[in-house]
Amino acid sequence: GSSAQKMTDPSLPDSTAAPDPDPGSDPTVAHGQCEQLESPHQQQNNTETQGEFHYFVSLCVGLLESSMRLKPHEAQSYRKKALWVSWASIVATIILAIAAFTVSIMRHSASAFGFAFDAVLDVLSSVIVLWRYSNAAAVHSAHREYIACVILGVIFILSSMCIMGKAIHDLATKLLPEVDDFLFSVSIVSGLVCVVLAVIKFMLGKVLTSRALVTDGFNSLIGGIMGFSILISAEVFKHEPKVWYLDGTIGVLMGLIILAYGVKLLLDTVPRVRQTRNYERFE
Repeated sequence: GSSAQKMTDPSLPDSTAAPDPDPGSDPTVAHGQCEQLESPHQQQNNTETQGEFHYFVSLCVGLLESSMRLKPHEAQSYRKKALWVSWASIVATIILAIAAFTVSIMRHSASAFGFAFDAVLDVLSSVIVLWRYSNAAAVHSAHREYIACVILGVIFILSSMCIMGKAIHDLATKLLPEVDDFLFSVSIVSGLVCVVLAVIKFMLGKVLTSRALVTDGFNSLIGGIMGFSILISAEVFKHEPKVWYLDGTIGVLMGLIILAYGVKLLLDTVPRVRQTRNYERFE
């Protein structure tokens, strides 16, 4: 009965899972729940500088408490869902990566290469989420969560370097976008698959208050955007040959976003890895 009710009313675990992502309620939530991790003064500074990241922060702030608030069987069922999504993500993105690498070599497309590279990193970030939830007891492990986030942050920074490097190279050499049926279908499929995966990961991440899952979802979303960007830039180029640089420009932009996100992730989570390790040892 309870599982049926859970399926029909997703707001049940949700409402308890993540603190309200409204910045007004954030500082109180932060003080209530993060005190054992860092001093209120630090937390307040963080809250002020968060800006658009307050949503992710509110996800991570209630990490221990809210995942504890899920009933054990609920937490385990969501953990299994997270594992399934990660496996599905790994299989799908490996296939997409192979297809996109083929395209980028045949067609010299910056976006296709950027997308392929992002797909490889998406596989890695899903592997990290698999590790994060591989152990039944790990649902409540803030320490594991933060280690996962640190590794994801490093992956994001590497990813951004490669994507931007390739895009800048293509802008410098004035590479023109060409799209054939193969590239077209790869782009459509990859864009849709990645966006769907991203939405599922965001939803599961919210319920499990897992910043690692949400970050993995963000990675999938970037992959989806880059998939679609190949099509958009080719379409624009067809009608406006002057705008040949759209493909490379989107690549640079995505690279910058991923870079900022990766740096932010590291700044937020590196200090907490040590604190949570000590904290969990006392438990």
